[in-house]
Amino acid sequence: MEWLNYHHLLYFWMVAKEGSVTAAAETLRLSQPTISGQVKQLEEALGERLFRRVGRNLELTEMGKVAHRYADEIFTLGQEMQDLFSGRIARRQERLTIGVSDLVPKLILYRLIEPALTLEPPVRVVCREDKTDRLLAELSIHDLDLVLAEAPIAGQASVRAFNHLLGETGVTFFAVPAMAGRYREGFPSSLDDAPLLVPTENTLLRRSLEHWLTDQGIRPRIVAEFEDSALLKAFGSEGAGVFPGPTAIEGQICDVYRVEPVGRTTDVRERFYAITVERRIKHPAVRLISDMAKARLFLQSEA
Repeated sequence: MEWLNYHHLLYFWMVAKEGSVTAAAETLRLSQPTISGQVKQLEEALGERLFRRVGRNLELTEMGKVAHRYADEIFTLGQEMQDLFSGRIARRQERLTIGVSDLVPKLILYRLIEPALTLEPPVRVVCREDKTDRLLAELSIHDLDLVLAEAPIAGQASVRAFNHLLGETGVTFFAVPAMAGRYREGFPSSLDDAPLLVPTENTLLRRSLEHWLTDQGIRPRIVAEFEDSALLKAFGSEGAGVFPGPTAIEGQICDVYRVEPVGRTTDVRERFYAITVERRIKHPAVRLISDMAKARLFLQSEA
């Protein structure tokens, strides 16, 4: 059996953590050539480049990011083992590793995940944000406990996983107070020729919005498109245009971005899913997330 050289892994981890070979060498009190040589041997053993040079800085490659996640967990577990045997901690803290789709609004994610932070004994929550297809690949090898996404996994997908609908909500349109007052009267017809901020075309919400606007005979002026929902709301909070958001978190959006509702529709729906490798959810933290979403978050949005 071929064993991984953990000294090489440690040096790689320190370079990634410190941001440069120079800083890692100072921390470890070793020479820079020693650090560089050990990292190179690790790359040769793994058969992948782990760093790329960008100007004077080192940047992790895609495989380097994967290796760094493993190294981070390995050395964190090692520290926990030392703490356990030295009596500094009573037991290892359980982890809940969640993959979050970059298309799910951040405020929704917080409300979904928040119940897991209240568990006793405490659970350490680890969130990884990425494209859904990459998260599903990690889920398939049990590197994640669940994926939170805005769309279900398709039946023809290569990853064997199961969709658990957490809930659905209508859509509210928001704008800064002066703009909201202008477009609130006569909504939704008032959106005709109004400046509108929308998600990019690869999202279900964008397609649903376009169908609804067409059915209503409304042609807004699309000012900008965003993949990141938080960036969309940030532009909206500066008065760049009217923007959509989940009705389930209408109050939070108003408070955080200092905007007001223009109008609401239940004809456009946003749905959110927990995707797991289990047909029936067994993990207590995942089950709590699912139960609380259905009982509180999305139920209130329909009240």
